[in-house]
Amino acid sequence: MAQVLTRPSSVRARLKDYWALTKFLQTALLVVTGVSAYALTAGLPLDPRETLGAAAALYLSVSGCTVLNMLLDKDIDARMERTANRPLPAGRVGDGEALGLGIGLSVVGLLLAFGVDFLFGLLVALGFFFDLLIYTAWLKRRSPLSIVLGGVAGGMPVLAGRTLALGRVDVVGLLLAGSILLWIPSHILTLAIRYADDYRRAGVPAWPNVYGVRPARLFIAGANLLNTLVLMGCTFLLHVHPAARWLLLALGLGMFGFSGVELVRPTARRNWLLFKLASVYMLLSSLLLTVGSLYR
Repeated sequence: MAQVLTRPSSVRARLKDYWALTKFLQTALLVVTGVSAYALTAGLPLDPRETLGAAAALYLSVSGCTVLNMLLDKDIDARMERTANRPLPAGRVGDGEALGLGIGLSVVGLLLAFGVDFLFGLLVALGFFFDLLIYTAWLKRRSPLSIVLGGVAGGMPVLAGRTLALGRVDVVGLLLAGSILLWIPSHILTLAIRYADDYRRAGVPAWPNVYGVRPARLFIAGANLLNTLVLMGCTFLLHVHPAARWLLLALGLGMFGFSGVELVRPTARRNWLLFKLASVYMLLSSLLLTVGSLYR
């Protein structure tokens, strides 16, 4: 009886570790940006097959890329207190298992993306290439500017979603991708400030450790201001409902104001809150643009 009860528990634990390797919340957030860009462009009613196909392709390809990133970063994660208990450095998942899972998810996701639409698949594949090979494998250990290339990869789902509905790359799609790039500092640099010692111990040239904490905070505030301007430009080009435009402006100025306060009067608590608010801001921005475009 004991063996029967132990096996399901072991299977659940293993599945939980596999799930952790995909970083579900981060992946889901990128999928939301892609689907939102598709929806605000295509309008209602949405094609259910195309919508679900695009969402699945994005989720699987981003998940697969994330697993492979975790495998490449295993040695870094092992040296950082924040990440040492992740499945790979802790030894709960083997390298071969992670490699198989990452490749499997990636291949299925990319094939599905090209099956939905060739240009859509090309953009998803480009994001995959930038994230895995340019950002993680090449630049992350060499340059604090690696977050710029990471931002390019992060912007590909939203550009792909817009392009899928429109049939071509346009200015709005590029601006939406640029918005993700400008969001990255609030997400990455706040984390790098909080765990500066971890990054130093792991040998990763994080921006705050190379250029200083104050320049990092200044970069965050400047990026938030530019992001607000970019999103305002999108609202005019998309002719979104005025209510959505004003809410987006309020959110953007709120993020800029909060990061400005953190620049002038920094605290560890406020920095961590800014990190958490960044993801909420991206989610709400995507939803407001979508709703404001669909119901204008």
